[in-house]
Amino acid sequence: HRRLIIIICLLLLIPSIIGIKATKINYDILSYLPDTVDTVKGQNILTDEFGVGSYSIVIIDNKMKDKDILKMEDKIKEIDAVDKVISKSDILGTPILVTFKTGMAAGETLDAIDDLRDIVGDSCKVSGISATSDDIRILLDQEMSVYVVVASIFCIIVLMIALDSYGVPLIILGGIGIAILYNMGTNIVLGQISYITKAIATVLQLGVTMDFSIFLYHSYQRQKEILGDKNKAMATAIKETLVSIVGSSTTTIAGFLALCTMSLTLGTDIGLVMAKGVLIGVITTVTLLPSLLLAFDKVIEKTKHKELLPEFKKFTNFIVNHYKAMIVVFLLLLAPAIYGNNNVKVYYNLNKSLPDTLQSVSANKELQEKFNMVSTQMVLVNKDMKADTAKQMINEIKDLDGVDGVIGLQELLGDNISKEMIPDDILSIFENDKYQLLIINSTYENATDESNALIQKVNEIVSKYDENAIMAGEGPLMNDLVKIADHDFNSVNVTSAVVIFVIMIFVFKSISLPVILIAVIEFAIFANMSFTSYFGTVIPFIASIVIGTIQLGATVDYAILMTNKYVQNRKDGLVPKEAMRLSLQDSIKSVIVSAFCFFAATCGVSLFSNIEMIGSICTLISRGAIISMVVVLTILPACLILCDRVICKTTKGLVRK
Repeated sequence: HRRLIIIICLLLLIPSIIGIKATKINYDILSYLPDTVDTVKGQNILTDEFGVGSYSIVIIDNKMKDKDILKMEDKIKEIDAVDKVISKSDILGTPILVTFKTGMAAGETLDAIDDLRDIVGDSCKVSGISATSDDIRILLDQEMSVYVVVASIFCIIVLMIALDSYGVPLIILGGIGIAILYNMGTNIVLGQISYITKAIATVLQLGVTMDFSIFLYHSYQRQKEILGDKNKAMATAIKETLVSIVGSSTTTIAGFLALCTMSLTLGTDIGLVMAKGVLIGVITTVTLLPSLLLAFDKVIEKTKHKELLPEFKKFTNFIVNHYKAMIVVFLLLLAPAIYGNNNVKVYYNLNKSLPDTLQSVSANKELQEKFNMVSTQMVLVNKDMKADTAKQMINEIKDLDGVDGVIGLQELLGDNISKEMIPDDILSIFENDKYQLLIINSTYENATDESNALIQKVNEIVSKYDENAIMAGEGPLMNDLVKIADHDFNSVNVTSAVVIFVIMIFVFKSISLPVILIAVIEFAIFANMSFTSYFGTVIPFIASIVIGTIQLGATVDYAILMTNKYVQNRKDGLVPKEAMRLSLQDSIKSVIVSAFCFFAATCGVSLFSNIEMIGSICTLISRGAIISMVVVLTILPACLILCDRVICKTTKGLVRK
């Protein structure tokens, strides 16, 4: 029923595309902090009770006349999501503060930023985290098609070299492309996904599930030679492929699901989308792809060519004959790899991941240079706090290094001004029926050691005067992001290793083999991260958290493939060296093609992305695929030969001969 399957799969693209269009994209990393964090609670209070979900500061041209500024303010007030506009005639001086009713990167806020930019024109600049999020949205929309096109071209080149037909790469990519659309379309069930997930999920799914398609094609060609009939050959190939890729995909899915254990729920976002993508990839590989291969069988046969990959016999013999030297190399590199991995430098300030040419980055720099406004902290204290007490608290905060100024109700009132003299729209920013708000201007950049230390000192001061005081704003949120990310880095890597270890115990019915395989791939991960360390590259924090799990889950399959063949050869009576020679010879092409497809799918993003958060993740993934390939083809064979006696004693059904 191949024609029926193709028709159904094509019809399913309609709801998939509708789902893609309807899925919201979240451009605010800070929104993935858990709701239990006090700063998140404070941010929710600012949004729900003060109507300050977010804000931007408009830096106006000094040449603008007052009447033009007033006209501009009136137009800004008409934007739907804008709550208040506080101008130079009020409290801020030259900049104009615009507050939004909705969150930092809510769709309504980003649309309001676009409207705001249209109103103020090129002569004024719009700063703030919401403006930055809007720039990310615009930049990502421009680049997404480039990611897909480059990944596809690179993968086609690899497959043209690796396979024996020029037509097959296009068929395989077509099948995977449809699976990717299904995955992205079903994200509507999640409600929204992050912009990072949107950017990397497509190329990751392409790279991770390519193996399944290649395995089916090879199996189909092999069965055609044996059985002669293409339909019977495909039926056998589907059964053979399903058995193999279910085991392979299980470890990959487990690796991605391990990201769901992160406290920063961005991990859940990436993990669920990618685990779902792998599952959909398995399903389409044994339904849609067989139908496409049968439908275009004549095209495949007409475009056949000689395989361009060599047999690698000399390489195989060298590795097996010099396995002790490989062990020595492994031991020599182990310490530097661990040291490099442990000394990777990361940054948390999301603005650093963006090009300087963006409007918001330029505006933020100007705000810093001209007005000394680098970062902002907000404090919510009891509304009934006495005026003298509030003034004393504010004075203590002002005396701290790094504090450039504090704006609060008591600062506005002074000695001779009563509340009644303050306009209601100004008063409502700083006080409601429960809280009064302090806005602290800091000269320290967010997510730096100085900023985090200042936040701690401010917290100590306000807690002394009000034990229920809550800090909020971008600075405190980023401070919590640093703490949570440090915890997640350790927990998610341990979780993924343990889960995959347990799965492999059942796969191999062995205690020693999972230990060897995990150790080898972890070494590859350490080696990958150490490149970053030794080259002095500072990477975004999220890249350091997710790379270990992604590389482990996606490339441990290389090790499983070879080890399965080795165990089977040993069961067939071959001695360790010969068993490994044959295993390496049988699996080397599959590992190379798989690794280079994974590399091809992700390296294009690392080369062309102007968003360093995304580019860094893909750089690590693409480099990690190649490093894992090299380690599996050199270090793993040596470890299996060396540990053969232990493996035989700890593996069910394997007796040393």
